[in-house]
Amino acid sequence: MNRRLLWLLTLLLVGAGTFAEAQQPAKVPRIGYLNEGPFDKFRTEAFRQGLRELGYEEGKNIVIEWRYGRGKPDPASASELVRLKVDLIVTAGGGSTRSAKEATVTIPIVMTQDTDPVRNGFVISLARPGGNITGLSRLAPELSGKQVELLKEIIPGISRLAVLKSSDLPAIVEALREIELAARALGLKLQLLDVRGPKDIEPVFRAATKERADAALMLMGGPVLNPNRTQILELAVKRRLPVIYRNREDVEAGGLICYGVNLPDLDRRAAVYVDKILKGAKPADLPVEQPTKFEFIINLKTAKQIGVTIPPNVLVRADKVIR
Repeated sequence: MNRRLLWLLTLLLVGAGTFAEAQQPAKVPRIGYLNEGPFDKFRTEAFRQGLRELGYEEGKNIVIEWRYGRGKPDPASASELVRLKVDLIVTAGGGSTRSAKEATVTIPIVMTQDTDPVRNGFVISLARPGGNITGLSRLAPELSGKQVELLKEIIPGISRLAVLKSSDLPAIVEALREIELAARALGLKLQLLDVRGPKDIEPVFRAATKERADAALMLMGGPVLNPNRTQILELAVKRRLPVIYRNREDVEAGGLICYGVNLPDLDRRAAVYVDKILKGAKPADLPVEQPTKFEFIINLKTAKQIGVTIPPNVLVRADKVIR
């Protein structure tokens, strides 16, 4: 009888332990999203979409701590996310990645669109990141050559091209090499104009006009371009200078055309890294991926303002036309 009673008690204890364990709620992962710039609904919604596709729903089975800056790196927000003990940090740009890198060497960091993570010192190589950072890069220097070809299609008589560039822009060497190769093949003369800060913006447009540039290619870095976008777009229209940009924001704000990386797609794909890391993968073992989708956008309002006619065969290839 005593043996049977002991056996029954043992079964009850084991059962009670199993029940208690089953009743314990699963830990809800908490991640941080760090962006040095203002809120961007297209990019954040793309990231949320990527998470939904993998079964995550914000507020239910995942918590996201959103942190936005004012156009410059925000070390304080990065440190705050570390204090909150988030499971990983998603960064929306190079400045944010650097702030996160300086704040932690243990919490995984997922980049969404760094321009050149190797040159920036974030990873050892794209194939083997080697630390606590991985994710996606917007590195695609060949785009600059394709931009030159597009300008030639739109303005067949072009002979002189101004390149408005920031010398400290990551991957500037590779981008200029592609531009030079394309210009040589198309018989174009290049006018390289360096923009080190806001005070250089008006002088480079003046110089482009003085040297009779037929068009311009925008190769400025975000720290100069983004805060001064309105001034840059107004100067391009005022001087009737056709400019090709890399980002859709520039064309939606009044620029002529852009051909560049589809940034929301990179944000969507970043969710895959989040999922893998939350399931136990290490950033050091996850290769950094490069862009696979690109977008071509034309603003016909601006084209009319500066007197440029977009050929029909170019117009039909656009992903979006602003009328």
